[in-house]
Amino acid sequence: MELPIFYPKAEFIETNIILGGKTIISNGAIIRGDLKRTGPGHAVVISLGRYCLVGEGSVMRPPYKTYRGNFNYYPMKIGDHVHIGAGSVIEAATIGNHVEIGKNCVIGKFTIIKDCAKIADNTIIPPNTVIPALALFEGSPGRFVEDLPESTQEIVEAATKHHYTRFQPLER
Repeated sequence: MELPIFYPKAEFIETNIILGGKTIISNGAIIRGDLKRTGPGHAVVISLGRYCLVGEGSVMRPPYKTYRGNFNYYPMKIGDHVHIGAGSVIEAATIGNHVEIGKNCVIGKFTIIKDCAKIADNTIIPPNTVIPALALFEGSPGRFVEDLPESTQEIVEAATKHHYTRFQPLER
């Protein structure tokens, strides 16, 4: 039996977040992995896929509700190649793959955004909304504007990969 390893709590961060490879989290972004469901077996709160871009100053927190007098947070799952714009607040239950969320958007609690959807800048999506695949939503409240082309998956994937390859450390 191995001995436990003790560490100073002030020097480490404990999270309930899963980050896929090649995800970029910008300066000032807040991912609330500390807000978790009570009870056993509910460790993962927020899961992000590969090639996600989380914009500057955006906030991601798991959706919550009170049921029979019990307050609980629920998991948030975000797919691959998702771009969340600067200043956006996200409380969705699920965001599919190849999704673009613009700047200064509010995505309400328990929203489901299907694959290849786009949310325009400054859009407010009410709680419990389902955004269909290949749809553009905009406005306050967010409304369907138009269907997106079937090439959206390839366009978004190329854009997120290109952004990641351009993201280089500053040499000093």
